[in-house]
Amino acid sequence: APATGTGAGFQQQQLSISSWKLTVALCSLANFINSADRVIMPITIIQMADAYKWSLHDQGVILSAFSVGYLASMLAGGSAARQYGGKLVLTVAVFLWSLSTFLAPLCANWFGALVLCRVLLGIGEGLGLPSIFHLFALRVPAEMRSTAFGYLVAFGSAGQTIAALACPHLPWQLSFYSFGCAGLLWSLVWLLLYREAAAVPPLQQRSFQQLAEQQSAGESGLNGFESKQASSVRWTEFISHWPLWAIYIAHFTMNWSNYIIMNWLPTYLSKTLGADKNQIMFTAVPYILNSFVGIGAGYFSDALIRERWTALSVRRLMTFVGLVGPGVLILLFAGSSSIALAVLFISLSMGLSACNSSGHLANHAEVAPGHAGITFAVSNALATIPGVLCGPLTAELVTKSGGRWFPVYILAGLMNLVGAVVYVSQSSATQLL
Repeated sequence: APATGTGAGFQQQQLSISSWKLTVALCSLANFINSADRVIMPITIIQMADAYKWSLHDQGVILSAFSVGYLASMLAGGSAARQYGGKLVLTVAVFLWSLSTFLAPLCANWFGALVLCRVLLGIGEGLGLPSIFHLFALRVPAEMRSTAFGYLVAFGSAGQTIAALACPHLPWQLSFYSFGCAGLLWSLVWLLLYREAAAVPPLQQRSFQQLAEQQSAGESGLNGFESKQASSVRWTEFISHWPLWAIYIAHFTMNWSNYIIMNWLPTYLSKTLGADKNQIMFTAVPYILNSFVGIGAGYFSDALIRERWTALSVRRLMTFVGLVGPGVLILLFAGSSSIALAVLFISLSMGLSACNSSGHLANHAEVAPGHAGITFAVSNALATIPGVLCGPLTAELVTKSGGRWFPVYILAGLMNLVGAVVYVSQSSATQLL
């Protein structure tokens, strides 16, 4: 008999069981480098703007150029991972964003070349996350997804933390060179260690234990899902369901405040509150708290599901906390006149924002398990629009307001509140695609 029966299938699943942790570890490390690379420019731009005489609008263009590239490649990332495999696409993504990071100091004398470098950085990172979501949907068991996404977000926050602590004390050129080299090294390790297994769609709907029990009993029980995944899905399907739009809107509003904090917090603390380079290190505190809360939220969410909470109830709870909490805290941050209070409020805001990793960000694998990379690509593409707008729009609002930042943060807080209402009222955990 051919080796395609129950025994071979079960061996394949055992191989997947042993490899999903490696997938989470390597992808989380990639997100560490990804997130560190994003933070370098917002910190070093303070020194670079003084050296190259860039105006606030020039800085806004440089900061937002990343999001232009990110948006351009985001949709391609999800479909490319399905067509060419997550390993290849993620390799190309990390190599491209790391190379562009490494080359940034060499291009700093030419404004257009530096903007192009930022666009290429965005293209690479735009390919990366949809590929990771695709790999997670295929390789991570359902009962461990919240934890996996928690680690993914936590490692990203850790990367931002390390960059925020190190970059103010390094020559700005060295910041780019060191993190660029780290990404190039990761690409080599990824190619050597990661092995792309055969597709195992059952992981997306059932736990490994359930599958093992079914296999030993001679039960397949998988045909329905396989046909669902194999069936062609029109692109219009990704924008035709309200539960998907609930995810997209929640992601959009979360990113609106996150992009403003990530891009402008060092400049705000330095130019408005008078922080020196030692105090700029406090920008690491929000990311440290974000890391711990991200992991804790993942474990807490999985524990609630094991205690018979429905997946939908958990996703709504974590998204509500992850949007409403930061929305209120950003308003308090806007009214703070001291560095200590400002850092406290923005740190609590970023900490609670990590709850979204167990909320709407984990919801993709439930509503579209066979197409999670693509739905995340659509979601992240829409959620990158704030990154494109927040550079020039923030510069314009601050300039027109006579140097006041209050309108910027009021808008961000209100966005979060709207996103929470939409998600809680319209979300679902039922498979749609």
